[in-house]
Amino acid sequence: MNVNAVINKNRLKTWLIMTLFVVFITTLVYVFVKAFGYDISFVWIALGFSTLTSIGSYYFSDKLVLATTGAKPASKEDYPKLHNIVEKLSGDAHLPIPKIYIVKDQSLNAFATGRDPKHAVVAVTSGLLEKLNNVELEGVLSHELSHVKNFDIRVMTIVSVLVGFIALLANIFMRNIFFGSFGGSRDRGGAGTIFLAVGIILAILSPIIATLIQLAISRKREFLADASGALLTRYPEGLASALEKIGKDHVSLRTANNATAHLFIANPFKGKDFLGMTALFMTHPPVDERIKILRSM
Repeated sequence: MNVNAVINKNRLKTWLIMTLFVVFITTLVYVFVKAFGYDISFVWIALGFSTLTSIGSYYFSDKLVLATTGAKPASKEDYPKLHNIVEKLSGDAHLPIPKIYIVKDQSLNAFATGRDPKHAVVAVTSGLLEKLNNVELEGVLSHELSHVKNFDIRVMTIVSVLVGFIALLANIFMRNIFFGSFGGSRDRGGAGTIFLAVGIILAILSPIIATLIQLAISRKREFLADASGALLTRYPEGLASALEKIGKDHVSLRTANNATAHLFIANPFKGKDFLGMTALFMTHPPVDERIKILRSM
């Protein structure tokens, strides 16, 4: 399988899902507005709040992630091998050298954060450094730097804001239902009643649907970073071997939480992978599937 073909395929799928997200939000707003008649003021209030939230997320999300994961700066004196690999890969990828952090934890994991390549951070756990060889570590870091180069962190920040916006819209809609603020919908006859019923259903289901779309995008970005990382090192087996060790590791990251789980190279909640239909709720694609694709390149 051609690496560039994999990258293009996953990039296309991600943007198709993002388009679906926008269409879904537009439909949701339309139904809510029709259910409330001519009163659209609640939409602008929600949009203003969402905009302020997105600005805050854009500038401070990396600091929040580092604080919640307990990551600390990794000095070059203490971690020369880590710095050498990151510097080499950054040069090969034509990226500014990111800040490098360490998470004191025996689990095998890594993540990247930051709003753009000039403000990027790459972090690895101490367990990863101890248990991976140089080639495997290079594979993991190439994956994380690919997230930086592909602007995945920015994409996922935007998606997270959109998910929050949908949840806020649904919450405002239900509050207006409970408080009887239906605008002009009471005078609109059958159509108003239908829109109201559909609006209630969407208000209940939309946060779940939005989360599923968010997770789908997250999984596609992981596939894309795998392929981009393999292209960067020209050695897919390095990342495949690293993922094999990570998949066999059963130590959960102590500071893992649902808000940051999608940032890591692998699910930080070890032993809690979903099966069957609930695979829709996974933040990452199955490790075995990722290894299979890498070894087919």
